[in-house]
Amino acid sequence: MKVNGIPTRSIRSVDGGRAVEIIDQTQLPYRVEKRVLSDWRDCVEAISTMRVRGAPLIGVTGAWGVALAAQEHPENAKLISAAETIANARPTAVNLSWAVQRMLAALLPRDPSLRAETAVKLAEEITQEDVLTCRAIGEAGVPVIAELYRKLRRPVNILTHCNAGWLATVDYGTALAPIYAAFERGMPVHVWVDETRPRNQGLLTAWELKEHGVPHTIIADNAGGQLMQQGDVDLVIVGADRITRRGDVANKIGTYLKALAAYDNEIPFYAAAPASTIDMRLSDGKREIPIENRSPNELLVVTGVNAEGRTSSVQIAPLDESVANPAFDVTHNRFVTGIITERGIVKPTELASVFKDLIRD
Repeated sequence: MKVNGIPTRSIRSVDGGRAVEIIDQTQLPYRVEKRVLSDWRDCVEAISTMRVRGAPLIGVTGAWGVALAAQEHPENAKLISAAETIANARPTAVNLSWAVQRMLAALLPRDPSLRAETAVKLAEEITQEDVLTCRAIGEAGVPVIAELYRKLRRPVNILTHCNAGWLATVDYGTALAPIYAAFERGMPVHVWVDETRPRNQGLLTAWELKEHGVPHTIIADNAGGQLMQQGDVDLVIVGADRITRRGDVANKIGTYLKALAAYDNEIPFYAAAPASTIDMRLSDGKREIPIENRSPNELLVVTGVNAEGRTSSVQIAPLDESVANPAFDVTHNRFVTGIITERGIVKPTELASVFKDLIRD
């Protein structure tokens, strides 16, 4: 996608794979800052502090973390130790452990002296795969928007939650990929953008859409149900951090409430995600998906631009206040119309058959 008209990716290798450059998403949407990660520990820090975020991008960053670790300490014990630390940087997005395990599976059988070169090549491969996968997700989701446009003969109003655009992947995005693809084909669309407290990732979605010229409106998280009741939402598309084999979807906190409202108002509700987000080891998302609990400060302190035009943080409640801050919730498959994947749109209950190659003993 583009930033100020310049083609840009959320992550790219530099110096022949001896480092990676990311967009520091903690600075968005107020300013675009690049940050170079030259050590695998930098990757852990970037993932845990959400300088990079979104399940696919977390996975790609994890792959590069292993690649950097292989260049520093290619021998088994230290490489495996670093990989475990990387994989545990955030618990909910399964793409992270998927990428780390894929890297180790390729590296451990090789002689330590050959691991660095192999690691860089595989991390580059995983990076490019993510781009192609997201483009395929976009193509798979376009018919849903096209069918609604043919039926309604007016702009299609799509509600999304959190950010599942190109910033959450290497490029194109997951939930936003069908929207971008439809928009580029000339279909009129309008996106309702949930603010997504407490991290306000919806502001990143709005920033992306504005850069791309897609009509959109930011709304409070709790406005979605009312808009659905008023007939102002035609479709809901969200991303996912982990999907079970029966189609339960873990996504940013608040997604479950959007799914309930969509179900009550008979509005299609889709999750868009690559195969790497599907965890065939799990069935019951509510019971089995680990839910990350994050710092109370995310609720108690907000960041914005002050009167002088500078980014600053403001405390909105006493720091000793009791706080619960679960980062994700789980939507049962019965509320999910379909999963938009690189292999097409799949009914939640058919994931296991369509993606049977992902099942491992």
